[in-house]
Amino acid sequence: MQNPIRDPLRPSAPANTAVLLLNLGTPAAPTTAAVRSYLAQFLSDPRVIDYPRWLWLPLLHGVILRLRPRRSARAYAKIWTKRGSPLLVYSQAVTAKLASIYAGGGVHVDLAMSYGQPAIATTIERLLADGVRRLLVLPLYPQYSATSTGATLDAVHAALRRVRWLPELRCVGDYHATPEYISALCENVEKYWKVHGRGDRLLLSFHGIPERYVRAGDPYLDQCQTTTRLLRERLNLDEHGLTIAFQSRVGRERWLAPYTDQVLTQFAVDGIRHVQVLCPGFAVDCLETLEEIAIRGRDQFLAAGGERLDYIPALNDNESQVRLLRGLIERHTQGWPDGEDPAGT
Repeated sequence: MQNPIRDPLRPSAPANTAVLLLNLGTPAAPTTAAVRSYLAQFLSDPRVIDYPRWLWLPLLHGVILRLRPRRSARAYAKIWTKRGSPLLVYSQAVTAKLASIYAGGGVHVDLAMSYGQPAIATTIERLLADGVRRLLVLPLYPQYSATSTGATLDAVHAALRRVRWLPELRCVGDYHATPEYISALCENVEKYWKVHGRGDRLLLSFHGIPERYVRAGDPYLDQCQTTTRLLRERLNLDEHGLTIAFQSRVGRERWLAPYTDQVLTQFAVDGIRHVQVLCPGFAVDCLETLEEIAIRGRDQFLAAGGERLDYIPALNDNESQVRLLRGLIERHTQGWPDGEDPAGT
């Protein structure tokens, strides 16, 4: 009888070194109440919305959290699975696969979310109680932004402020240009083409951020453009064949452009009939990929005169994703010998 994959959220034995995979988070259920609770935490983060608190918080609690949760809950309901939120399900699956690789080797792999459950603070508290003395933090954001990776690392440091004996800490800031990441994306696209054929255009849709965040020093735009350039080179496509755009904008200020919804409409107007969309900034599928692109984006493209829009799934828990993350783990844990006790006991 084969041994089952160990549940990474319930370690069976203490591990001296831990790898903590981090993702954004998700509501506990596709209901208005659950979405309101999640959005209240997410949209209260100054890294995400940096308006003055005196201006933003009354607007958030007085207007936005009264209107948006119901609409968002309907969107979540369209993509919810029997096992729960796709973002959580896929994040747990890739965590379990990595945990099985390192099981028994003195390295524990765990998962936490910046907003919602499992929470970063309680997960770190449990890891340290289990004897972890070295902690590698690996946010599942290929491109760095203060709104994502920065917010996640804020939560890690906030959790550690309550700890008397701090672990040795390392953090992966980004992996937007690593060979393993570009290879994984390329393999994902080529496998999709082999089964479904090639479209007239390949669109890379990244999550957007306000332009002023970039002007303030956020490297996100440069890293998205680098990923795009490297993928073009690997797939042997030019700017005509592979286009970059940015999705999920909200509010009235200008966000990174071009906007995905406008690009899709223009494609259809220009007579492009078959578009394929890949979202390289999302490590696993979630609301922004499955509902915003695969459902609303497809409907919009067809309504504008297009004939077919294919969404190419995220890396999720496939083997190229596991290889990618394993490579990052092994690179960033170099110098931490397995099983060595830094306390010398």
